[in-house]
Amino acid sequence: LGQNYPNPFNPVTKIEYALPVPALVRLDIYNILGQKVESLINGIQEAGYQSAEWHAMNYASGVYFYRMEAVSVADPSKTFSQVKKMLLVK
Repeated sequence: LGQNYPNPFNPVTKIEYALPVPALVRLDIYNILGQKVESLINGIQEAGYQSAEWHAMNYASGVYFYRMEAVSVADPSKTFSQVKKMLLVK
């Protein structure tokens, strides 16, 4: 899971990540209070380099977090989870 670009951003940012194997991927955005504000990805994706864009026009300036969870389709015991911080400035 890479750092979003650009960061800080207004109003669109790109989040890139790589999957070594096909996986069930969930990518969610949270506000500073830990409340989920948007779900960008929730489904099975092929192995390789992937990306998602977050269009934050309807959100206030501030710190947000994005969390990615990936579970291997072939071996559900192989999981990945990571959280990163980003800054929306309007």
